[in-house]
Amino acid sequence: MSKNSTYGLGLDFGTNSVRALLVDVSSGRETATAVVAFPSGRDGIILDPKNPTLARQNPDDYLIAAETAVRKTLAAARRAEKSFSPARVIGLGVDTTGSTPLPVDAGGAPLSRRREFRRNPSAMAWLWKDHTAFAEAAEITALAAAEHPEYLAKCGGTYSSEWFFSKILHCLRVDPAVFDAAASWVECCDWIPAVLVGETRPEKIKRSRCAAGHKAMFNAEWGGLPAADFLARLDPRLGELRAYLYHETFTSDVKAGGLSPEWAVRLGLPKGLPVAVGAFDAHLGAVGAGVSPGRFVKIIGTSTCDICVWPSDQSLDDIPGLCGIVDGSVLPGFFGLEAGQSAVGDIFNWFVNEIRPGGTKIGSHAELTKKASRLKPGASGLLALDWNNGNRTILVDQRLTGLLLGQTLHTRPEEIYRSLIEATAFGARTIIERFREYGIRIDEVINCGGIAERNPLVMQIYADVTGLEMKIARSAQTCALGSAMAGAVAAGPAAGGHRNFPEAQAAMGGLKTRTYKPDPARQAVYEDIFRIYRRLHDAFGTRAWTGSLFSVMKDLLQIRDRQLH
Repeated sequence: MSKNSTYGLGLDFGTNSVRALLVDVSSGRETATAVVAFPSGRDGIILDPKNPTLARQNPDDYLIAAETAVRKTLAAARRAEKSFSPARVIGLGVDTTGSTPLPVDAGGAPLSRRREFRRNPSAMAWLWKDHTAFAEAAEITALAAAEHPEYLAKCGGTYSSEWFFSKILHCLRVDPAVFDAAASWVECCDWIPAVLVGETRPEKIKRSRCAAGHKAMFNAEWGGLPAADFLARLDPRLGELRAYLYHETFTSDVKAGGLSPEWAVRLGLPKGLPVAVGAFDAHLGAVGAGVSPGRFVKIIGTSTCDICVWPSDQSLDDIPGLCGIVDGSVLPGFFGLEAGQSAVGDIFNWFVNEIRPGGTKIGSHAELTKKASRLKPGASGLLALDWNNGNRTILVDQRLTGLLLGQTLHTRPEEIYRSLIEATAFGARTIIERFREYGIRIDEVINCGGIAERNPLVMQIYADVTGLEMKIARSAQTCALGSAMAGAVAAGPAAGGHRNFPEAQAAMGGLKTRTYKPDPARQAVYEDIFRIYRRLHDAFGTRAWTGSLFSVMKDLLQIRDRQLH
């Protein structure tokens, strides 16, 4: 460490907590980090036992947790390096979940701060995993397909209940008092930087290209957001709202502003510190993992987001079933392509925490993984569908549910656990095949997130199912690292930062030496099982499928018997 080292600070706002990460801008050395859980609700999420599709957050949790996390990180940095000073932090970046919009007043304050709305979930942040707007999503999809198919072409052909306008329209219908009180709606990744720089008036906030393009159908080709008359066809009040949203978006190499005096004191950082325009966690996570043409990045957590990029000066076909194709959403000068699975880690957690096979000790992740790793592919006769929280890509249908097929009176918990891992791997392969079908080059897969870091079984199964070598990002916190890179780029070379993202990636990123290569024998077995998975996928997930499921159980038993002998 040099006494002249400069640092980028990344804030990664996840589903349950915020992480602060301090990174040396020139070497990528991660100096200090801290994680602080959101205090409200269950693990930071406001739930409704009568409505399992509802998931909201208290927006003030973000600020409370961020202040604590930054101060803990700076304190840890001082302990680690005697010469460290907050004055050497040159830039700050922010990533959040998305689409996570919140209704705000004319000054940008969340409506949940008002006394009449304090306990009203509609006035809070509508978390990405909130699916209450499934009917509105279907309505938006149908109207766009009839009148503006170009809107859908850039988001895979189907508008999702997880996204911006679905949630706002649902609020309008179920809680018009909140909708009427809102001066505007702001994505979480836009609101937090706006708070930090002290400019929260909705019309003044620099809105994220990433959030707007991937979830709000923003595109320069049709003048920004969907046309007012289109939104008015859904509801006249939604059409009127368009004027109070935004007309311009920015990439994350742009400075949102300088850290306000108030937040400089609260965080213990220099006043005026450059704060980058925010983005969604997966997109900056891909930046932190080193995304570039040919590099397919999987951010594996409670859900999974898959990100790749394509030069924006080259032709690119619209790809059905993707979450979005947006110019500049990940790297300026490139289309950002997003796909993903609505549940991965959440499925494993559901089995351990809700089903509780064999009790706390026997049914832990560690014990189940240990036992599952001893099993051969297909030896259980089980096959699952990974739709416990709907299908994000390529079917884009949040009303689909999970499935476990093939259990007998001899089925053991570790066999089910392995089949759930395999199901997420089959879902991942389905997505990769869709990209390749439309000409997207995938030379290598870079994985990041806690599961990729800590569970070799998952990574090996992914390699065997996809036939691709699985590599792991060097940083355990690629989303926060990507945010720190954004802060370093927003600060620029004059402040000791970087000129652009590729330069920041080269200096601050990297891969682990351990990789997971496909085993030919296991891969051959998974080829047989994947064909059965695709039959189930198409039978339950599409209208066009006309085949038969008669032999599915027997085919699985044949594979099982072959593997057991």
